[in-house]
Amino acid sequence: MTPLPPAILIDLDDTILSAYGRPDIAWNAVATEFAVDLAPLSPEQVAVAIVDSGRKFWATAEPAWRLKLADARHEVVRAGFSALAAAGHTAPSLEIASRLADRYTAYREEEMFVFPGAHDAIDALKAYGVKLALVTNGAAGIQRAKVERFALTHRFDHIQIEGEHGFGKPDDRAYHHAMQALGVTAPETWMVGDNLEWEVEVPQRLGIYAIWMDVHGEGLPQGTRVKPDRIIRSLAELLPGNG
Repeated sequence: MTPLPPAILIDLDDTILSAYGRPDIAWNAVATEFAVDLAPLSPEQVAVAIVDSGRKFWATAEPAWRLKLADARHEVVRAGFSALAAAGHTAPSLEIASRLADRYTAYREEEMFVFPGAHDAIDALKAYGVKLALVTNGAAGIQRAKVERFALTHRFDHIQIEGEHGFGKPDDRAYHHAMQALGVTAPETWMVGDNLEWEVEVPQRLGIYAIWMDVHGEGLPQGTRVKPDRIIRSLAELLPGNG
């Protein structure tokens, strides 16, 4: 049994909340709602193009885009439609692209939920005396609304939102600031999250024990050189006797 550390930094989206994971499923659901507008293309064709566009967009996107997700989704959909046109298809109009992007943003908000057992696990960690920091990227208003909507404010000793502090993961300042707020050092700290760069690779470089959240049990991506110190599927696994 691994003893609990003095402090744990925990990611928000797709670690505590089901938020942005599996974009392929979400885009297929939204595209299906727009089936009539997308014809003669099938919803599946459009979803594949948008998911591919999104993958390319976020691979090179500047950090500022994390603070304007709705705008980013418009860019992604337009690029996906352009790719369809370049492949010889009759792409839907820009007006449909705009409505599709906005519907995706609304759909994500509607479908968001706390992973089963996450609240209880966080409460138990706090009861064990572990200092807890919520460290999340994203716009101030959007992320703060999630914190309040899903009853997280009182569960953490420190809440750190990129849009409120002016820096976010993987900037070293994000981790150092959170640890300073909790009064701990890197060897005393665990980081938990679903992003291999933000919650594993960079924390490890700083001397933090890094735990990767693989909520869907898909395993590490093929070819990755990042090796988490531990892999879990739920926050409950952090508790003594559950790992």
